[in-house]
Amino acid sequence: MRIRNVWLACALLTGLLACSSPSSEPPAVSDDQATASAAVQPTVAPTSPAPTAIAADAPLTALAATAIVLWANEGGDKVTRDELRAANDPTAVLNAVWDGETISLFGARNEVVAFNLVLEAPTAQVTDVNLTLARLAGPDGATITTRPAGGDDLFDYVGRNIELFYVRYLEIKGISTDLFYAGYDYDERHVPQRCRRPYDEETGEGTGGWEDRPCHNKHYPDVAVPIELHSPFDIPAGANQSIWGDVYIPKTAPAGVYTGTVDVTEGGALTWQVPIRLRVRDFALPDLPHARTMLYFSPENVNDRYLGEDNAYPEPGTAVYDQALELADRHFQIVHRHKISLIDEYTEIEGMDEAWTSRLSGELFTAAQGYDGLGVGVGNNVYSIGTYGSWPWQADSQAEMRANTDAWVDWFEDHAFATPTDYFLYLIDESDDYPQIEQWAGWINDNPGPGRRLMSMATTPLPTAAANTPALDIPTSWYSVGLTDEWQTAAEAYTADPDKRFYLYNSNRPGSGSFAIEDEGVALRELAWGQYKMGVDRWFYWEATYYNNDQGNTGQTNVFQQAHTYGDYDDFDDVLGETGWNYLNGDGVLLYPGADTRFPEDSYGVMGPFASLRLKHWRRGIQDVDYLTMAAAINPVRTAEIVAEIIPTVLWECGVSDPEDPTWLLADISWSIDPDDWEAARAELADIIEGFYADLSPQSYLPIVSAGGSASDRATGLVATAR
Repeated sequence: MRIRNVWLACALLTGLLACSSPSSEPPAVSDDQATASAAVQPTVAPTSPAPTAIAADAPLTALAATAIVLWANEGGDKVTRDELRAANDPTAVLNAVWDGETISLFGARNEVVAFNLVLEAPTAQVTDVNLTLARLAGPDGATITTRPAGGDDLFDYVGRNIELFYVRYLEIKGISTDLFYAGYDYDERHVPQRCRRPYDEETGEGTGGWEDRPCHNKHYPDVAVPIELHSPFDIPAGANQSIWGDVYIPKTAPAGVYTGTVDVTEGGALTWQVPIRLRVRDFALPDLPHARTMLYFSPENVNDRYLGEDNAYPEPGTAVYDQALELADRHFQIVHRHKISLIDEYTEIEGMDEAWTSRLSGELFTAAQGYDGLGVGVGNNVYSIGTYGSWPWQADSQAEMRANTDAWVDWFEDHAFATPTDYFLYLIDESDDYPQIEQWAGWINDNPGPGRRLMSMATTPLPTAAANTPALDIPTSWYSVGLTDEWQTAAEAYTADPDKRFYLYNSNRPGSGSFAIEDEGVALRELAWGQYKMGVDRWFYWEATYYNNDQGNTGQTNVFQQAHTYGDYDDFDDVLGETGWNYLNGDGVLLYPGADTRFPEDSYGVMGPFASLRLKHWRRGIQDVDYLTMAAAINPVRTAEIVAEIIPTVLWECGVSDPEDPTWLLADISWSIDPDDWEAARAELADIIEGFYADLSPQSYLPIVSAGGSASDRATGLVATAR
């Protein structure tokens, strides 16, 4: 019998009431205002002057002559490059984060909160623009600061709790097709709202052509380049420029309100000081996320772009190999800062200590390795042996399977990582050779040695796995359209079996938000909520660094200039725009190369990756699930109601339109695309959690987690000591 390792993460999360002084914050602002949060940590003092104090009721006006009009949101509303919303109607841009005068955010300790500042140039080009946010001041002298950085030092995160990013845009020349939008060719409602043609409300049938889609040839925001690499910058007349801000709230932050200003200069002259107000709620999020993930990256593609085509496969023991390992580690670190876990290709056991031990132990995610932020000292929590079926003993006998699985289990058990780590043999990818899958999985199960404790994984539909591969431990399914009862029955069976898991991978509307660049900003926030609601143990996305579109026969992609990253581009369609087999925008690219030998004209010359905004949207959803898990342990009824209100129908709950032909569905998405609705839900969850602790005397917060982030995680979350 497979033994499922259950781990108790007992590390006391500092920053809860037991670790904070009595609150000195002013009375809380109402939740629907989504009031701000911020954090505290002694760091390097800022080099720029402290922000000028601005009265809370002072109208926001420019400090000098400027052509810039500005406003802000929390990032879940994607603003295309051509939009001049504030210039056209300042009241139209008011939202939970922006009241016309102040950026207002809130968050827990050990959380990243974000904002998006939109600078519009409606009448004239604006040149030589720069932005800074150096310091936030909080209760009793507490501060959160950043420090100057540049070049490869941008990948040393210690002392940099505030980061600003210059956002780059990509043109949508054709809509993504069926791998993102199930009914892209028969139901306009499967397509994101701003990409829909006029359509029939009953059938979803569309009319008109490519230019009737509001998103046609629009430039969508996605690439988050550290602002240090793009300062100063210009804004063309009739366009806008987004600046994204990430603020990490340390675990030691006293609860309360922190304030500062985002300073905007033009030609060195200060033209705007935008007040920012962040409220730290009196609890902390766990280091290990409840919504577990795994994201593949290709060392081959990374090495090709940074080190050159001839160094895609460096020899171990060489200087280039060491450089490749450092590059890989920087990819692990930036993804870890988004609460996501990476996997890669097959590594021989002999090379695991050099390449992987620090990633799994958490050593890579410490200050000694230039890391700070989410999940300090916590390991990667997942390892895939032979991703995509790349393990080398496939053609061998059952005896070889036993020997190899024994060796892998011995390696993991000898290391005994403190972070609960799912590891498994990735048998095969998207194969209908079910007898082969069953044979391999059965060989592992029948192993009399330690190898029988190794889990087996393959990508296959969940109901199919239940019927055809019962020995398989982790069916990993892509959900598009399917029969509700069939999927639910299979999901309940796997959830009830302590020796099994089930994962989902990729994305498809209308069952979930998608990874498409042109999808709404809340799409990947929804993905994590859907994972929570449906009890999915881990969400897998197939690639983060798919820079060579070999599957679409278009070769190397300049990902800074082209939204289309996967599938063929065959021709121009009057309805779809550019299109072809599996034409997809942004698929497989969640990280952008900081150095690019293939396209040197777009290389920044730094040896580390840049995050996409989609990666940040996914992080927002993952952090939301931590809120959900904690709130559910306190008030399960109201938490379930919030989930039902925000995501009424997701994944296989959507069902099909014809059970006799369960391959199609006429339906819209069920969730709101207004970020304010999501922020209001997060605020209510924060009230539930904070209110619980406010009613207790000294206590402990003990997040109970089990390997794999299984459904049992969602039944637990916190235990308070007795009064």
